[in-house]
Amino acid sequence: MSTALDVDAKTNIEPDIGCCDAHEDGAEGDVDIPALRSRLDEVAGLSETFKVLSDETRAALVHLLSIQELCVCDIAEVLGLSLPAVSHHLRLLKAMRLVKHRRRGKQVFYSLDDHHIVGLIRLAQEHHQEGR
Repeated sequence: MSTALDVDAKTNIEPDIGCCDAHEDGAEGDVDIPALRSRLDEVAGLSETFKVLSDETRAALVHLLSIQELCVCDIAEVLGLSLPAVSHHLRLLKAMRLVKHRRRGKQVFYSLDDHHIVGLIRLAQEHHQEGR
């Protein structure tokens, strides 16, 4: 059985010795905890966007829509999915306001909701390529 002390010894972290001791005497670099805590609202809901995009199929779908507007049939063909599967993914992406649609007769065409999504996808691609 492993104890907290065993875990701390393995990770070289000393228990009950905080890194904040340096801040107690008012040293330069003090952290304004309340101010930082109030800034957490800036990322509220952000994890939901990343959760939706974490699915490989949805990421591929968003990537395709960053290239051009497509109808459900074209998306299904390119991704090798059924129409209901594509519709399911599009419904989730629409709920997160990542994708929008327009009708032309009976056909519905999908595109990315705005340029921010394209930028997000491009940044993620650049980051992924750097690691290779």
